[in-house]
Amino acid sequence: MMRPESRTSLQRYRRLAHYPLSQWPKLVLILVLTLLSSSVTVFQPWPLKILVDYALGDTALPLAMRSFFETLSLIPTGVTLVITAAVATFALYMINAALSVGLTWTWAVAGQRMVYDLTADLFGRLQRLSLLFHSRRSVGDALSRLFGDTYCVYTATESILISPGQHIVTLLVVGSVAWNMDARLTLLTLAVAPAMAGSALFFGPRMKRWTRLNREIQSRMMSFVHQTLTAIPVVQAFGAEARNRQFYENLASDAVDHSQRSTLIQSLFTLANGLVATIGAAVVLYVGGMRVLSGALSLGSLLVFLAYLQTMQGAIKGLMGIYGSLKTVEASVDRVMDVMEAKEEVLERPGARNVSERMNSDRIRVAMENVSFGYEKGRAVLHDISLEAHPGETIALVGKTGAGKSTLASLIPRLYDPWMGRVTFNGVDVRELTLSSVRAHVGLMLQDPFLSPISVADNIAYGRPDATREEVIRAAASASADEFIRDLPEGYDTVISELGATLSGGQKQRLAIARVLLKDAPVLILDEPTSALDTQTEVQLLEALERLKRGRTTFIIAHRLSTIRRADRIVVLDEGRIVETGTHRELMHAEGIYHTFYSLQSRAPGVSA
Repeated sequence: MMRPESRTSLQRYRRLAHYPLSQWPKLVLILVLTLLSSSVTVFQPWPLKILVDYALGDTALPLAMRSFFETLSLIPTGVTLVITAAVATFALYMINAALSVGLTWTWAVAGQRMVYDLTADLFGRLQRLSLLFHSRRSVGDALSRLFGDTYCVYTATESILISPGQHIVTLLVVGSVAWNMDARLTLLTLAVAPAMAGSALFFGPRMKRWTRLNREIQSRMMSFVHQTLTAIPVVQAFGAEARNRQFYENLASDAVDHSQRSTLIQSLFTLANGLVATIGAAVVLYVGGMRVLSGALSLGSLLVFLAYLQTMQGAIKGLMGIYGSLKTVEASVDRVMDVMEAKEEVLERPGARNVSERMNSDRIRVAMENVSFGYEKGRAVLHDISLEAHPGETIALVGKTGAGKSTLASLIPRLYDPWMGRVTFNGVDVRELTLSSVRAHVGLMLQDPFLSPISVADNIAYGRPDATREEVIRAAASASADEFIRDLPEGYDTVISELGATLSGGQKQRLAIARVLLKDAPVLILDEPTSALDTQTEVQLLEALERLKRGRTTFIIAHRLSTIRRADRIVVLDEGRIVETGTHRELMHAEGIYHTFYSLQSRAPGVSA
């Protein structure tokens, strides 16, 4: 009975099967080239027999060879036979070399295409997985899986299909010729196979274990380097360079230790196979030599058979090594399939329809009905939230850090799904709508304005890539960003450095606001839209936001009083619960949490009220 671990590995290999199958024309070509190459391999040792037995020895020339020379009007003298052997050796080598080049090129093209297809699918999968999945894993780990582990499809296909096919064809073609030459020596040559199989079964699981550990430590190293370089201003400001270097050196030491163990096991596996093959060759050499001495076999035939011995043992060794290779690659297969088979927390239901098909998509009423949610099982962040926002209404979400404001807003575009309750657009559960259409109708500005290393214009048009340059400029002007953009070296065509490192916080925030303005969505979520702006720019931007909010359902997460007071309704959150709701005047009169919050800010220096 197949072990559960083996059954799981087999299932995961099946999941990868459509990648090589998509390259079937090239795989068929590889099979044809392999057959031709094996056929040429059969003939390559024969010039040596011609030289030893017929040119230098006294063995009579076979009738077929005599007929061949007569056809060419040549006399088969010793000199002629020496020249024939030399020319045949060169010709057979060139033919086999050309076939090998063809094989290598075809497999390289097919293999790389498979790797890139898997990488694209894995990349797409990573983008679809929820924020919960990404919160549990580092970016460096994802990069390691994308650009390291995806080569498993290349190695697996080579180990399961390409290499076995080549070795089996070689064994069949060369073995059949060798059997006709001397069955006893052929059996002795094949006798090493069971010993090599035992070696593979012993070392295979150990190679898989240490290879997986090695991949994991390398992933940790990549994650640490990525995190450090991303936070380089903080690293330098706090003088953490030496500490980080020491931590990296500790990781590197672990990596070297794991690599040494993995290399040692692979070396022992290679050594064991080599020892078995050498013993087999020695036995064949002894028996073959005795048969030459007895006259049962010519010296040239023994030399040809020894060449066949090397070819067949190489094929056997390759076949037995496949098990070890698969055990090594299984570590990467597991890491790829961990992502491909990861549960999607945010799923699109069968039969889901677009927002525009179910309602008037220009005016959307957003409601939350008894919503509870958390990031970890048993630890809720939001508790029984019920809230409704109408088109044209602005809701300000207020509360101390960790109260659940950003989490609540993240449920609207389905970045997460609630544990209990539901979020609706015009009374329709958002889970009954397509993900793409829900998110297309929500303009989201995060507290950290993520910018890509592309042009300013492309960053603004990220949510509407078909926008014209005039529309991009109007959005930038409405966000008070047009002036500083035109002062950049190439204006709107200036490429922003990674994470917008060359821009100030206020400039990045204005670009993020322009991006939301251009998307022109009926539902707006603005997370601290003015936190990095000076007072004058904030006044200009608030006027632009007032124009933008008309007719739209708007949620603003804010701490600045100037932003909060403009809201139609203020919702106060505390420890994941709504504790107060009302206008600024109503909440001040109630003298509750909001009153305390407002009073503390009013007394703080530099607060704009």
